[in-house]
Amino acid sequence: MIRVLNIIDTMGSGGVERRRLSLAKLLDNSQFELKIICTNAVGTLPEEFKKYNIEVIAIGNLRSVFDYQQHKKVMAIIASFKPHIVHGAVFEGVTMAAVSGFFKRVPIVILEETSDPQNRSWKGNLLMKLLCTFADKVVGVSPAATTYLEDTIKINKRKVVLITNGVAIPKSFSVQEKSALKQQLGIHENDIVIGSVGRMSSDAHKRFSDLIKAVAMLVKKSLNIKLILVGEGPEKANYEDLVTELNLKDNVIFTGYQHETNRFYSIFDVFCLTSAFEAFGLVVAEAMFHQLPVVATKVGGMQYIVDDGITGFLVEKFDINAITKKLQILYLDADLRISFGTAGYEKAIQNYTEEKYVERVETLYMKLLKEKGIL
Repeated sequence: MIRVLNIIDTMGSGGVERRRLSLAKLLDNSQFELKIICTNAVGTLPEEFKKYNIEVIAIGNLRSVFDYQQHKKVMAIIASFKPHIVHGAVFEGVTMAAVSGFFKRVPIVILEETSDPQNRSWKGNLLMKLLCTFADKVVGVSPAATTYLEDTIKINKRKVVLITNGVAIPKSFSVQEKSALKQQLGIHENDIVIGSVGRMSSDAHKRFSDLIKAVAMLVKKSLNIKLILVGEGPEKANYEDLVTELNLKDNVIFTGYQHETNRFYSIFDVFCLTSAFEAFGLVVAEAMFHQLPVVATKVGGMQYIVDDGITGFLVEKFDINAITKKLQILYLDADLRISFGTAGYEKAIQNYTEEKYVERVETLYMKLLKEKGIL
């Protein structure tokens, strides 16, 4: 039995933890035994791991790189579990995996860059480079992430591996289910629904404010627009204030946190994500599985997921006029929406399923296990 210890930051509802759930679901449990360390476990996702008999151990926040007490907890788990592989993701998970994996002589250490660290300080870059010296391989979740690893912090290219994220193929919803949800939300049949999904933790990241302002410009043109924002976080109150200020209360719907986001995707006509930075852009891939045309900022992994003029439109970040223009084009052209959505679905099926993600991770695991003489 191959034992794999995944180490991440908070387990909530984000892409990193959902990809660990993909591993729990799809790795052969007769061959692999998984365990997960996280700093905190919140929401409903931790319960999902119990269905696959995966133990999730929350150890509390890592207060600094030199937090001895937290490293001690991780090393105690390693001593008990005796993993063949430790796989760390997110900066906290990378730190704990690299340090504890090194001191406990775990045979294989894999670190994963899951962010688009445009604003990481030189000290942060130096620390990431140092941590990567303890790794056998360093995974980037998008070409933007691997470019950061290779060009910014100068990791040896032979150590860097590209493994793009994957998404569970969503279930379909009936016409009746869609109509019921639209009625519940006050959406009329002649409304075009623009949707976006994401944590509202910081507007410096997701920039939902830019999307709200673009919708305000469309509404001024007397277009029948509804904007649905799915997500929760401390920035939500500011977005609600902005909606009030722009007199958009009849046009913008906040759903709050939703465990099941697919039913909302099912009633979108267009998906839009206007982030300032994004390592991969998992929700963009999710939208493509729902055959939605996408308008996204040309940042991070999204510039590789969206084929401009084929599956959607790419715009420069912060460019509210460009966002407005592209959304208006899609509002007015139903055939283009269908064309982009169909092309996006085909690309997603070929590249971004969770099965392909797990297959790539398993291939990496097996390759390293053979190189180390464990298999």
